[in-house]
Amino acid sequence: MTDNYSYPQQPRPPQHQPYGAGAHPPPPFHEPAPVRARAKRPVALIAAVAIAAAVIGGGASVLVQRVTGNDTAGGGPAVTGTTVAQSSKGTVAGVAQAVSPSIVEVNATTNAGQSTGSGVIITADGEIITNNHVIAGADTVKVRLSSGKTYTAKVVGTDADKDLALIKLEGASRLKAAALGDSSKVAVGDEVVAIGSPEGLTGTVTSGIVSALNRDVTVAKQQNQGGQQDPRQGWPFEFGGQQFNGDTGSSKTTYKAIQTDASLNPGNSGGALINMNGEIIGINSAMYSPSSAGGSTAGSVGLGFAIPVNTVKADLDALRSGGTG
Repeated sequence: MTDNYSYPQQPRPPQHQPYGAGAHPPPPFHEPAPVRARAKRPVALIAAVAIAAAVIGGGASVLVQRVTGNDTAGGGPAVTGTTVAQSSKGTVAGVAQAVSPSIVEVNATTNAGQSTGSGVIITADGEIITNNHVIAGADTVKVRLSSGKTYTAKVVGTDADKDLALIKLEGASRLKAAALGDSSKVAVGDEVVAIGSPEGLTGTVTSGIVSALNRDVTVAKQQNQGGQQDPRQGWPFEFGGQQFNGDTGSSKTTYKAIQTDASLNPGNSGGALINMNGEIIGINSAMYSPSSAGGSTAGSVGLGFAIPVNTVKADLDALRSGGTG
């Protein structure tokens, strides 16, 4: 017996078909959008850190300049004389080129006449170290730069016991200041360069070595004592119990000096003795002039003396305050 009753059709379970003809394609795949905001943050942070580092670095540079005395109020940062070109490092030519702009000629006029010496620029606004005997008793002081430009200078402070003086140019700025080295590191045999104005020959360069250290040199504390000192014959001094270049007189002082065989002549006083890195290690202060030593042949004999730069640095504050006389 046939059952003609139609049963309601049951829904078939879904059939998984491979993707192909007649099948519905899966939804398209979209790559995740790049998180650009996050990518930018590290870059911005790095830039900010770099800017901060630059600011801090600049501040540190200014601090170093102030500590070392190379930053000068009113004159702008000093340009130090140590920038010896790499290709010329350790050569006389390299040192001369770097430091010569920092060495000046000093002309002092007194009631006894005129004397010529040298000086070393130590600040960008025109502070200059020279010997006390170069400017002692001066009514006027004129300074000529290596460029030929001339300034009037005032005496800021003197120290006759150390034969040092500090003068200051009027209206000067942005000069090239020499770098002051460390004379405690100087050794016998070290090569040195001397720059000064012997006989008014501005910017004269000579070279040699350090011959000895801690030599006792005695100099007169007052210029032209008894009319016995001729500025063109050099400044009287005593060494080893002998007098040179005239009579030192009764008022005198003794200091420890660097001895050098670099040629020094009258007019080199107050100039620079320099190491091969372009740093000032001494202020030339006395030289043996054989023409004043009874029948000796005139000329340079390589017997000169310089005040150690550490003595200069230790005396700077006192000189800036007017000195000790």
